Amino acid sequence: MALLSPPAPATGDTPAPAGRPDRRTFPGGPWLWPALTTLAAALYRIGEPLLGRDELTSWDMSARSVGQVLATVRRVDAVVGTYYLLLHGWTRLFGDSPLALRLPSALAMAATAACVALIGQRLFGRRAGLAGGLLFALIPGVSRFAHEARPYALVMLAVTLSALLLLRALDRPRSAGRWALYALAVVAVGLFHLVALTCLVAHPVLVALRGRPDRRRWWGFCSAVTAAVAALFPLVALGSTQTGRQSSWIARPDGWGLLDIWSQLFYSGLCAGALMLLVALAFGQRRDAVAFCLVSALVPPLVIWTVSQGGMSYFYFRYMLFTLPALAVLAGAGLAAAARTRPAIASVLAALTLLTLPEQLALGEPLAHYWTGGPDYAAAARTISRYYAPGDAIVYDRDEEAGMFPLGVRYYLPRDLVLRDVFLDEPAVSRDDLLSTDCPQPEKCLRGEKRIWLVVMGDQNDPFDGLPPLQAAALRAHYTAYGADRPGGLTVALLLRTK
Repeated sequence: MALLSPPAPATGDTPAPAGRPDRRTFPGGPWLWPALTTLAAALYRIGEPLLGRDELTSWDMSARSVGQVLATVRRVDAVVGTYYLLLHGWTRLFGDSPLALRLPSALAMAATAACVALIGQRLFGRRAGLAGGLLFALIPGVSRFAHEARPYALVMLAVTLSALLLLRALDRPRSAGRWALYALAVVAVGLFHLVALTCLVAHPVLVALRGRPDRRRWWGFCSAVTAAVAALFPLVALGSTQTGRQSSWIARPDGWGLLDIWSQLFYSGLCAGALMLLVALAFGQRRDAVAFCLVSALVPPLVIWTVSQGGMSYFYFRYMLFTLPALAVLAGAGLAAAARTRPAIASVLAALTLLTLPEQLALGEPLAHYWTGGPDYAAAARTISRYYAPGDAIVYDRDEEAGMFPLGVRYYLPRDLVLRDVFLDEPAVSRDDLLSTDCPQPEKCLRGEKRIWLVVMGDQNDPFDGLPPLQAAALRAHYTAYGADRPGGLTVALLLRTK
């Protein structure tokens, strides 16, 4: 088995003189173009898709004070607490527009592409690194979650950076500083998502295959991982108490789930198939490097699938997005091996660009962050804004499925337009929670408002039918529906007081 020493240049690559960058081959380095390409794809119509359910939670948490965020994550969402705190500081500087909320993810995904290229360069050569970084940029799933105001892109960056820093630490195993940086990267993985710590299953493989057995390497690796896990232990302990609420909705996966997960990760079955073909072409390359990448990509989903056969399931495709960079590195190696000239590589990349273009364009559509369309919160907010009158109040359907209605409509309403939430009993922020509670006796929560806006799920002929029976009865006794608008997935009605 070949050792993970610096690879020989691929055919057509001319090594640069020692200490000087090869600007003729890769101006700015092999990481620059993948980073810029990923960023360009990430910024394409980034502000146009409506905020999804989880993104609205991110916005809500970012608007709370640091103390309120910490109080909430003690009860729920501890595994996302670091991201909420980061977004809180970010929005204080740059606001809470869709672009501002999603920009950290776009930047993190671009940095991940740079890391993919650098890892590919170390394992398979410069041309393979550049090809892998560009292939990563062309995956629709990468662009999709570069548009997401959630921590998934930051998780991918932390996982990829930890692998790169491990490679650097293994180059100089006596450097305590390099091992410390690697440990910090592992801590970052856990802080952004604990499930992603399954990436560590591949790291001993890299240590074992890194040249002759060396006690210093194992000592440095084990010390760094132990320190990182110890630092994360409080979060692991807290998160374990919240799993029932956090993951109870995830179904236990069957055997088909292990195969179907890849089309979900790539957001394109065609793209998944094309990259898997390129991955297969890499099998004739450096066997130790191939082994590390394969373990990085394939074993974490298998581990998560196995654990999910127990009492709690964690097998959800978004939790495994961090495996995409390893596949991109392998695909880049396969492409560089099969297409040995730059025009040939460019032709394959152009073909994949055309193949994935429909999916890439669709990611900028208004409802791209919803699986089955709607609800169109922005359209509902536009209706209310158009016909608003001072003193108006509002009622939302707040059942389990429609629990984001208040956040969604509030986000897209003008910030100076405030409507009293008639049946709101205790706001989520007061409960140190993500969910609010409703008045137990709706009739007593009415204050004689002349006009009330009603926002309920679905296309309702009778808007009152979208509410719980007690709330509907309280409103029917005093109000009649004057008119209704039905934007995607919602019914927005204006109720006028009659009694």
